[in-house]
Amino acid sequence: MFNISVVIPSFNRATLLPRAIDSVLAQSHQADEIIVVDDGSTDNTRQLIKDQYPQIVFIQQDNQGVSAARNNGIKTSKYDWICLLDSDDSWETDKLQQQIEALTKEPDYLICHTNETWYRDGALLNQGKKHEKRGGFIYQHCLPLCAISPSSVMIHKTVFDDVGLFDENLPACEDYDMWLRICCKYPVLFIDKALTNKYGGHNDQLSRQHWGMDRFRILALQKSIESNELNEDNRQAAITMMLDKIVIFLKGSEKHGTSEYSQQFESLLSKYS
Repeated sequence: MFNISVVIPSFNRATLLPRAIDSVLAQSHQADEIIVVDDGSTDNTRQLIKDQYPQIVFIQQDNQGVSAARNNGIKTSKYDWICLLDSDDSWETDKLQQQIEALTKEPDYLICHTNETWYRDGALLNQGKKHEKRGGFIYQHCLPLCAISPSSVMIHKTVFDDVGLFDENLPACEDYDMWLRICCKYPVLFIDKALTNKYGGHNDQLSRQHWGMDRFRILALQKSIESNELNEDNRQAAITMMLDKIVIFLKGSEKHGTSEYSQQFESLLSKYS
């Protein structure tokens, strides 16, 4: 039995939100609840939900970031299986059905993700080799970049009970941090079908708001290395990746004339080299 809660965090996305919500409502297997968490929007998000989607669970919070919004939705949810959907993304109509069928055949898995189609400024975008998705024990595959799209996952709530919720101290790469925590302990079921649509190019994407995104990945890697959750192979791979990222970041930091994190990361270089 699959009872599903869909959690959609949103901040000033009233113009994009209907595409995401409509793709959930159009599913061949209907979700049991849809939760929209408004992270302190100043646009007409509240009125949009009230007028067009009265069946949706709507939560308003002060602006605290996407991690706090997702966490609020997960904590509010009533059901065992959580699906995340970013407010600027959408699903193919059989996304939930395909995941349910896959998880029914492989009941030992507690997390499932799908392949995806990328668009930028309305045009189809080819994914590079480094963004290739896969399943199984994929911790080391998660080290270079975010290897799972939040909008593609279905996760059993017990996984969050085990590893914790999204880190609200990370302003970006909070998903990268989450997959490190999950994938060092759990195998991932992968559906190699593009059932999730990701849309990029708009100005409010986090990747456009923060220079040097790898600084947040470095912090996540440090957490992972010091968590005592890694086997030795994964620990050594994480250390190697962290050191490589630190060297690159420090060079970029010098180029940009900023010293933020420099002392902290130089200490990590000294400690783990």
